[in-house]
Amino acid sequence: ADRTDICQGQLGDCWLLAAIASLTLKKDIMARVVPRNQDFDYKYAGIFHFQFWQHNKWLDVVVDDRLPTVRNNLIMLHSASNNEFWSALMEKAYAKLNGSYEALKGGSTMEAMEDFTGGVGETYETKSAPENLFLIMKKALDRGSMMGCSIDITSSAESEAKTSTGLVKGHAYSITGVDEVSFRGQKVKMVRIRNPWGQVEWNGPWSDNSREWNYVDSAEKSRLQQNSSDDGEFWMEFEDFKKNYDKVEICNMTPDALSDDTMYKWTINTFEGNWIRGSTAGGCRNYIDTFWTNPQFKLELKDADDNHHLCSVVIALMQKNRRKLRKEGLDLETIGFAMYQAPDDDDHMGKDFFRYNASKARSRTYINMREVAERFSLPPGKYLLVPTTFQPHQEADFLIRIFSEKKAGALFLFVLTPCSFHQPPMPSPPEEETSEEKSLRRLFEQLAGSTTDTALLHIANCTFFHFIVSFVMFGCIFSSGKEIKFDGLSLSTCHSIINLMDVDNTGKLEFQEFKVFWEKMKKMGWKNVWEQSS
Repeated sequence: ADRTDICQGQLGDCWLLAAIASLTLKKDIMARVVPRNQDFDYKYAGIFHFQFWQHNKWLDVVVDDRLPTVRNNLIMLHSASNNEFWSALMEKAYAKLNGSYEALKGGSTMEAMEDFTGGVGETYETKSAPENLFLIMKKALDRGSMMGCSIDITSSAESEAKTSTGLVKGHAYSITGVDEVSFRGQKVKMVRIRNPWGQVEWNGPWSDNSREWNYVDSAEKSRLQQNSSDDGEFWMEFEDFKKNYDKVEICNMTPDALSDDTMYKWTINTFEGNWIRGSTAGGCRNYIDTFWTNPQFKLELKDADDNHHLCSVVIALMQKNRRKLRKEGLDLETIGFAMYQAPDDDDHMGKDFFRYNASKARSRTYINMREVAERFSLPPGKYLLVPTTFQPHQEADFLIRIFSEKKAGALFLFVLTPCSFHQPPMPSPPEEETSEEKSLRRLFEQLAGSTTDTALLHIANCTFFHFIVSFVMFGCIFSSGKEIKFDGLSLSTCHSIINLMDVDNTGKLEFQEFKVFWEKMKKMGWKNVWEQSS
């Protein structure tokens, strides 16, 4: 496997292909993602398996040997060689992991690089990058990091638009080499870049057939160029690279900083959580009335780094499963986090704490990317980490990874919000159930089945007329002159209901819990409920 095996098909997943091209440079990592000894010979069973990192776990994904074709030609990712299929099968496995080929349209190279390694990402803006960016990139490749780059667009019309110099805007490239070359008595810094299309290259200085190569020693030219065919790979001078590209994405195998030579043995704490509408989706600090309801995590940094007075810590906040949820009309939320100096007690902090205390550290910006990661140097002490969406009431599941050079203590602070529901009452004996309860139980048992999210969705949609009748019976008055429009509950709304009402944490809504939900809806009045949620 090598980077020339990556030729993009009709799917707009150049971000994934740029990461796969970088992966081919790391043979040990490649062997984990694409396990060896899979071929078409002895005991071939028509299946292949690949391994991807997802939310702190390695998953084995199995696919069959069918690939999409038109007129007997592969139409998705393929190799330049007609008898080579590992890259096409790998793309299929990654599509299966994310729900479909369509789910792979558009993305960040960092996302795929993390899924291949379980590593930690850093992004640099070339126009405002540190002065030692070239050394950072060289060190990244030396340490086995994976790298990608791209050119920003100002409108959708610029997406994949070709410039006069042969570069493509809004398109993901992989960085496959960083080196220096002797040119007319001087050292010139160079970057090697690959277009996943397998064609369309830079035509400026140091391009494949440019005159600059005529002034380079033949041995050095042979080492750097190898072959200068139109394969989508080309060299650029580093200064031209910074002028033309806007973003560099680096995925490190460990959280070690690339700006120094120190290598640490990192400890890691991981937490999973949810932002739930009406409960734990409080939004950013701009929304002070709800910000405090967000999940809160206590972090204690006990010991400073060796030879320093501060503690190195990397916080990585990742939202989960957003590609899979695209088919439900959901996409990436805009996320970020803030850290506060924490008091000694382990209570969940209320509104007044955040009103009168400024953050000690925070993510640079709120952004609609899968993961936001930041590196901090903080004095030893106790800190409160608050991950949030930008707007309140936005639902998502998340994973937090906390890397520290020295061992750090961390815990999740239980949140009790004004929206919490009471423990459901003990079941009424059959002989004491009212006729309404008996009817409700029969309907619930008939429709709920396994009481999964989907089953609850089925209940809500199929029995809305029954609910209306019930409210009329209980004297709920609906003001005249307005229609109540109800198109059914979304899956995410049902998921929220289950999270709010599932007091025994089974992940299911049992009859008694559903009955509490029923009673609360009666008290609030259906009209208000649906009008507020529309």
